[in-house]
Parts: sequence; structure tokens; C-alpha cells
Amino acid sequence: MKRQRVIPLAGSVWHYHRTRGPRMDLPSVITIDGPAGAGKSTLGALLAERLGYLYFDTGLMYRALTLAAMRAGIDLHERQAVEALAARTRLEVTEPRVNDGRQYTVLADDTDVTWAIRDPAVERNVSLVSSYPGVRRELTRQQRAIGQRGRVVMVGRDIGSVVMPDAELKIFLQASLDERARRRANERVDAPPVAEVREAIARRDALDEHVMRPAPDAVVLHTDGLSPAEELAWILDYLGRRPGSA
Repeated sequence: MKRQRVIPLAGSVWHYHRTRGPRMDLPSVITIDGPAGAGKSTLGALLAERLGYLYFDTGLMYRALTLAAMRAGIDLHERQAVEALAARTRLEVTEPRVNDGRQYTVLADDTDVTWAIRDPAVERNVSLVSSYPGVRRELTRQQRAIGQRGRVVMVGRDIGSVVMPDAELKIFLQASLDERARRRANERVDAPPVAEVREAIARRDALDEHVMRPAPDAVVLHTDGLSPAEELAWILDYLGRRPGSA
């Protein structure tokens, strides 16, 4: 297996962050993968905003399908029923269509579910729904169609290795379990103790183990001790140093 590239933080990273930086030939598709709590969503949103790209967290599709199954009264443990629903449900993620603070719009058969998919019940069940092979095949197909439009930052767990294997830039974020638990616990004032968050993330890691691996040609970034701003600056600096950048 080809060894992943692990590139150290560049000394000039803040120069790019504080200025517009050099002119670049940007990748059409940038993928960001990594385990739960590694900071994929935060970095993806920041990078997409900076580049003027669509921010596409592919996990949104699994949440939207989970919500659709719950609303349809489908037993989420009935794999065939959930997979059949995935095959007949058209999911879409677009630029924001409503000025209400959202970063994107999520549609399920043309119904706006952007805020509804944040329901805690969806969070509790999305890992089960996403574990079904038929669901992953169908949503991978739909995700790939969106990615092929270009000018997109795609975030998930297997985007660079499965969904968009031909993406020009693949990033894989790594962070220790303790660091990820600390970040998650700090996200909300009503979060449970760090030990409980750590246990929950460990369970999620076990469920996602089958997809949680970097693509062979991914750039691996270790994020322990880095702020989102530092991670963004690192990526922008790396983009400026890629072959073909002016």
C-alpha cells in the first residue's frame, strides 16, 4: 500500500492566511476525510468560503435519508426497507437558498430539510442507516454527481478513497481520541462530561471503522493543538505550493 504523505506545518503558513496569496490553479474538487470530531466540517466550511466553493458535507445526505425514513415510519433496523427508500429518494445539497444563517440547503425530494436533520433523533440513528451497503451505494452515486459539477469542498469519511477517487486534492485529518472528545465537549455549553463524549466518539469510530481510512494519495494533516484558523492557513499555504501554482 502506498504510504500517505504527512507534510509538516510550513513556516510561511501565516503569510498566505493574512494576504490574498499567490494566484493558484485550484483543484476542481477538494475532499476532506477523517474520524468524528477531527474538525472536518469546520475546516471544510472555512475553506469553501475562502475559495468561493460549495461546502458539501456528505454526511448531510445520510442525515436526510435517516429523517425521511423516520418520517415514513420505516423501522430503521429493516435494512431492505431503508435501502429501498434510498433508491427512490432524490437528495440534493446546494448553495444556501434561504437567508437564515445556513451554510447550505439540503433537499429531500424537493423538500427543504436543512434544519430538520439536526434533530437529536437523527443523530442517534444516522450511523445505523449509513452502515447499510445499499444505502452507501446509492448515496455515493448521488454524492459523486454533485462532486462532478466541480468547485466543491466535499467532507466525509470515504470521499477521497471511494466517492471521488480522482479528486485533485485529498486531505485526511487525524486527531487523537482525547483531542476529539475535548473539542466536541467544548462545542456546547450543555455537553456531557468529556469522558462520556470520549466514549461516544469511540463507539462511533468502531461503527465507522470500515470506511475510516485515508486514500493512498491523501495529504494527512495531524490537527492536535491546531486551531481551525491554523488548519485553514496550512491548507492555503499547501495549495500555493502545489505544482502548477504561480
